[in-house]
Amino acid sequence: MRRALLLLALLAGPALAQAPRITDADIRAFAARQEQAWNAGDIDRYFRGFTPDARFTDQAYVGDKPPVSYGASTVTQAREQARRTRGQSRERGEIRRIEIAPDGRSAIVTSRVGSVIQTSGKTRRLCASRVQTLVVSAAGLRASGQTDTFVKCSQ
Repeated sequence: MRRALLLLALLAGPALAQAPRITDADIRAFAARQEQAWNAGDIDRYFRGFTPDARFTDQAYVGDKPPVSYGASTVTQAREQARRTRGQSRERGEIRRIEIAPDGRSAIVTSRVGSVIQTSGKTRRLCASRVQTLVVSAAGLRASGQTDTFVKCSQ
């Protein structure tokens, strides 16, 4: 039994050492693909970028107080809400900070996101700080969570 465990450990060692590590370039490419999918209105492609158990949280700053939560949703709920949205929505994100975990298997990405929503000839502008947790999965790089904290847009 010991020999079998030792053999498994020896075989697993190289596999673990070769496990994919997230890079800065991977993160930037992921963010660009997500933005492109959203702006193209390709909701299915956009949501394929998330793990099945991902959670979405929306909140807003109100003055100098802590953020007020608008609620959280699952991938299914967020996808349905996006499909029900009327008008055209376009986002432009700018990555502000990337923190890759020491094991290279996850990362926290903070972005500044500006959205323009056009509905019935009216334009609405939203600004947020977005924090995503990215993980390496069997399907590649995916987001396991996203928190958008809406802030007043600076002109």
